[in-house]
Amino acid sequence: MIVGLIGLGNLGYPVGKNILKGGHALVVHDLNRATADKLIERGATWANSPMEVAQQTDVVVTILPSPMSVCAVVEGENGLIHGWSAGKAWIDSSTNDLTELQRLAQKCAEIGVDVIEAPMTGGIPRAHEGTMTSLVGANRAAFDKYLPLIQSYAGDILYLGEIGSASTAKVITNMLAFIHLWALGEGLMLGKRNGLETGALFEAIKASCGNSFVAETEGPEILNGTYDYGFTLELAAKDSHLAYELARRGNVPLEMGGMVEQLIHRGIGRYGKQAWSTQLVKLLEDDLNTDLRADGYESQPIDRALE
Repeated sequence: MIVGLIGLGNLGYPVGKNILKGGHALVVHDLNRATADKLIERGATWANSPMEVAQQTDVVVTILPSPMSVCAVVEGENGLIHGWSAGKAWIDSSTNDLTELQRLAQKCAEIGVDVIEAPMTGGIPRAHEGTMTSLVGANRAAFDKYLPLIQSYAGDILYLGEIGSASTAKVITNMLAFIHLWALGEGLMLGKRNGLETGALFEAIKASCGNSFVAETEGPEILNGTYDYGFTLELAAKDSHLAYELARRGNVPLEMGGMVEQLIHRGIGRYGKQAWSTQLVKLLEDDLNTDLRADGYESQPIDRALE
């Protein structure tokens, strides 16, 4: 199978690496040509536009930072839709807006292009291992046809239903992750300010009903002071806004979700859009002039898996 990949950032690169490991030919494109170099060294080929990617491949995977960028890649000038023909397919592994995705899926259906939404969750380190979870929304026939490709870059693959179901679930999981992150920071700070050693408290949290996936994966990067998790506050703000839009459509009050969205914007105001999302906890540290460092939690830089 000839696969296209557009969006070669923190998540796109490891996905491309694993697609190549899976034995597929790979054609890549990104706004930043330099991001393709490592994949080209591994055997990928470069295309000058999304349209060229669509023309040269059987299926295109997009991993893009916002619904606006997805729309631009699909239907903009030299977009994918201008290069697709009947029988081809699009897998969107971005965290996308439900309404926009359904609109684009309808346009693709009109020209005979299958659409599969397959956003991913689990963290960038797992992306390099090929063990992230993929949440999938698609008609069942398209899911079955392209499942082997998704398996080349994801671990657990959960089929949730028709187009839109996976986008909804992904936005919810991200909202919960931000809530858990802030709650972890409050718990660690509460212990530190009351005389507990942070590392010991963190181990107690992990061994208790207060544990979470976020605590296990992001906690060490807080305790070692790097905050390096490969996911920015800008992306967190986008996902929090998408959760708000879901809440507005469903008339659901988001008290915790709304609070953490404001904290994310406060973090952007203090540290900038490109700061890691884990720096939400740094707001607490800076406000109280108390760090949460603990010995024994070595940094696990994202580049460790770039072999």
